Amino acid sequence: MQMQELTIKRREGTGKQVAKRLRREGVVPAIVYGGGQTVPVTVDPKAVLRMLVGHEGTTQLLTLKVDGEGATRMAIIRAMQFDPVTERLLHVDLQEVSADKPITVRVGVHPAGEAVGVRDTKGILNLVLHELTVSCLPAAIPERIDADVSGLAIGDVLTIADLQAPEGVRILNDPGQAVATVAPPMAEEVVAPAVTAAVTAEPEVLTERKLKEGEEAPADDAKKGRRPEKAEKDK
Repeated sequence: MQMQELTIKRREGTGKQVAKRLRREGVVPAIVYGGGQTVPVTVDPKAVLRMLVGHEGTTQLLTLKVDGEGATRMAIIRAMQFDPVTERLLHVDLQEVSADKPITVRVGVHPAGEAVGVRDTKGILNLVLHELTVSCLPAAIPERIDADVSGLAIGDVLTIADLQAPEGVRILNDPGQAVATVAPPMAEEVVAPAVTAAVTAEPEVLTERKLKEGEEAPADDAKKGRRPEKAEKDK
């Protein structure tokens, strides 16, 4: 794994108020541990994020340079904390490592090749595992581990036991853990034509108003909706 250089600066004070002040100043609080004591420092968040661009997995091997000091040390980014709403980097944990001592880190898994089930029968490749836990010397940390999926047909599963780890790297995951699989193609949904039932309108039935007691029945002409003729005036 290629090493990148990160400049850190020692800081005084800890706590939430100090951390908020540092972030307002454009830096992020961090700690360096593993060298016998925990050292509070600050880092440039932009520099940290630039290191992760295009890098698979969460482990990054670094050369730490302390601002104002000539000595350097080897470390890895062990953890990062982000704001769940703004996604701003809030805190970084840096672990100092020794070149001659194995460490446990996580590296990315990359599917290699085209699965036969995808190419020939339109299956769907599912990468079940995106990172592996490995043990190796710091200088032997791989950028990623390739998973050859070319032989997978529909229903086949690639497991940890099928992976080829680079020399000097030991995969710590369960050998039977699934890494990738090929699922059948999604069936096209057939939409049945809508059937509209014919509705026959029933004729409206009109009923006559029931007469009240003492009320005379209207003339036939009135029933038929005709206007009654005017009576002749007395001559």
